[in-house]
Amino acid sequence: MDLELIESFLSEQREITPEDLYQNFVTIEDFWERKLWHQLTVVLVEYFNTPSSAPQRLPLFRRFILSFAEKINQLKFVSLGLLAATQCSDEPERLAFLTDLTAKVNKPASQDAYVYALVAASDVKLRLDDLDGARKDLDTAESILDTFDSVETEVHATFYRTNASYYQAKAEFGAYYKNALLYLACIDIESLTLEDRQHRAYDLSVAALVSDSIYNFGELLLHPILGSLAHTPHSWLVDLLFAFNRGDLAAYSVLETNLPRCPLLEEHKTFLWQKISLAALTEAVFRRPPHDRAMTFATISQETRVQPQEIEILIMKALSLGLLKGSIDQVAEVARIHWVQPKVLDMKQIENMRLRLKDWDSSVNQLGNWIEKIGKDVWAA
Repeated sequence: MDLELIESFLSEQREITPEDLYQNFVTIEDFWERKLWHQLTVVLVEYFNTPSSAPQRLPLFRRFILSFAEKINQLKFVSLGLLAATQCSDEPERLAFLTDLTAKVNKPASQDAYVYALVAASDVKLRLDDLDGARKDLDTAESILDTFDSVETEVHATFYRTNASYYQAKAEFGAYYKNALLYLACIDIESLTLEDRQHRAYDLSVAALVSDSIYNFGELLLHPILGSLAHTPHSWLVDLLFAFNRGDLAAYSVLETNLPRCPLLEEHKTFLWQKISLAALTEAVFRRPPHDRAMTFATISQETRVQPQEIEILIMKALSLGLLKGSIDQVAEVARIHWVQPKVLDMKQIENMRLRLKDWDSSVNQLGNWIEKIGKDVWAA
């Protein structure tokens, strides 16, 4: 673009610049005239992130920033483009804008910026219900990300957030859960609004419960995002997660009255009972000392409230999911378990473990005293 045209455009924009941003705009002009590209980029990012700059973003990007786009950091260039895209009139216009932006940074030296822009475009495709197009873009982005030794956190965060949105739209709860947690690991959750934190905590909780591949909620139970549900109408979800974690059938019986408040949980009510039964089984095994984990089917039925004729299926399910390791004696109707999947413990479970360690310590002392008594003078002091 001709320099005189740019100067004229900047002069026009200066006249309509909000008072609180006027000095910033003068600084932008100064850095541009002096060709201080890095400093100019920093000021532009700050300017675009100010809410009152919204009406100017698209014109500035199209008629000013594009004129020196190749001279600045390409990741910052895409960041400015994404901020400008928020001012597009509708989703189709935004997609066209981002598609053009993606093409501009699709170069060997700026693949991180390309991924950043490509994922942003796929996010718009999700909102337009083009799931296949979004998946294609996300797969391309993932294949490129896998080749990087390191990349800016914001790029990974954007990818995981959009990937989670895709899997949520497809009702693939396990994949959504994984990507949503990875997204939260890439950001400071305090940067999210309280409403957004509550929304994400709710979705993560429901996904963890209805997923047929998630039986250990430890990572979610320890995550601060869950605290955002406290003192809200959805606080019962946190109690439900902890009930599942400790296999507490009594607590589940009380809390299941809340299931109709969440259609997805109500729809999976039968599955949730099967899942809490598995949790009760693993908890029953965990409470027993390692030398006493041969459990009769009758004992398991009593612990899990599962019908005797369904116990073998329950144990086989737990074994196939990797929740337990052991064997089944079908004739004697006994399950011999030698390993149970580790999980996060609540205070009650920790107290049970403390008592078990205390019993073990007492047993060791008794054995030592017995050996000393029987060995007499054979044992050296």
